[in-house]
Amino acid sequence: MDKLNREDLLSLEQYAEQRADFRDRVMAHKKNRRVNIGPHLTLYFEDRLTIQYQIQEMLRIEKIFEADAIQEELDTYNPLIPDGSNLKATAMFEFEDVELRQKRLRELVGVENQIWLQVDGFEKVYAIANEDLERSTDEKTSAVHFLRLELSNDMAMAAQSNAGISLGVGHDLYRHETVLEGQTTRSLINDLSST
Repeated sequence: MDKLNREDLLSLEQYAEQRADFRDRVMAHKKNRRVNIGPHLTLYFEDRLTIQYQIQEMLRIEKIFEADAIQEELDTYNPLIPDGSNLKATAMFEFEDVELRQKRLRELVGVENQIWLQVDGFEKVYAIANEDLERSTDEKTSAVHFLRLELSNDMAMAAQSNAGISLGVGHDLYRHETVLEGQTTRSLINDLSST
């Protein structure tokens, strides 16, 4: 999947004019890119469109219009766009109660390294977490992680040929899995290239 460059972005004025329509398009797109694993973990799968939206929003909020600052945003967010051999996701642990969240994040140290994807007929692939910076300590994990799930060419081809895809977590205190279905499967398969 091609990375974004400055020419792909709208100016602040253009974005202001088109924001409502663009946002509606992105929100509809994102519905098929969200996967819940158990009651508290959601993976939000990123692609070129979701990252373009994120960058446009950052430029708008921060009122960024200088070339160097725009390039800095591109350099920050482009690594979250899948490369054709992987899926990339923002993982969020969500607990409504603050005290419970703090307790569970202490209990779930290392959980980000136990998130997996499995294409039917192949071994599980474990997420490579937080390549940009460490988000956990020995005492607690973060509520947000950035994941890369790297697939072999054979796995990508099998997925594109309708092999089942499962996602799960193998942490001792958070063992859940789910099978992808329908539009979600089709949307994520579009991130893969079998060449």
